[in-house]
Amino acid sequence: MLNPTIPQANPDPLADARLEDLPAHSRQMLDIVEREWDREHGLMLFAYGSLMWNPGFTPTQTVVAKVQGYHRALRLRSLVNRGSVEQPGLVMTLLSGGSCRGLLYRVDPEHSAAQLQRLWLREMVVGTYVPRWLDCHCADSGITRKALAFTISRRSPGWVGDLNDDRLLHILRHARGRYGTTLDYLQRAVTCLREHGIHDQALERQLELARLNGL
Repeated sequence: MLNPTIPQANPDPLADARLEDLPAHSRQMLDIVEREWDREHGLMLFAYGSLMWNPGFTPTQTVVAKVQGYHRALRLRSLVNRGSVEQPGLVMTLLSGGSCRGLLYRVDPEHSAAQLQRLWLREMVVGTYVPRWLDCHCADSGITRKALAFTISRRSPGWVGDLNDDRLLHILRHARGRYGTTLDYLQRAVTCLREHGIHDQALERQLELARLNGL
């Protein structure tokens, strides 16, 4: 039985987060995104990484979708969530070039503004991402929707550049952050993608490399 005198952790990690505490460039990008937002269908969000298995909200609609001109890559340095300053980890990002299949979420118009702010508090704490409205081609209907996606520039200090297998294996063996290891993150991403009929060859190869090396 829990000791009632011990304060319990707040179940909502964003409960005390405030937009005004974000870096100035994060808030500026939110202003830009809001000005460019077509609110007719509510908030449309393209999920390609942890948002696929942990969106933090219940979407009104979820469909498999594809974006052209960007590809998913385990190339964003993580110093807190999946790694540390001593041993940086990795998380997914969208890099220019190629294409990417992921999940398209829709949030009802009445909840969209509040959800966008929560999303900003979660994803834009440092402001590494470059949020963009991208064309998403829905697999079920063939319809194209503009959806918000979090991309990164290769000029960003958060981008790790090219990774050889030895360096990747070292990260997968040792990187751990407040939400777990980089290896667990990779495994969950591959599993979630497979559940939706998506097979990302690059991630599949990285996971197989880990397995062949005893991880």
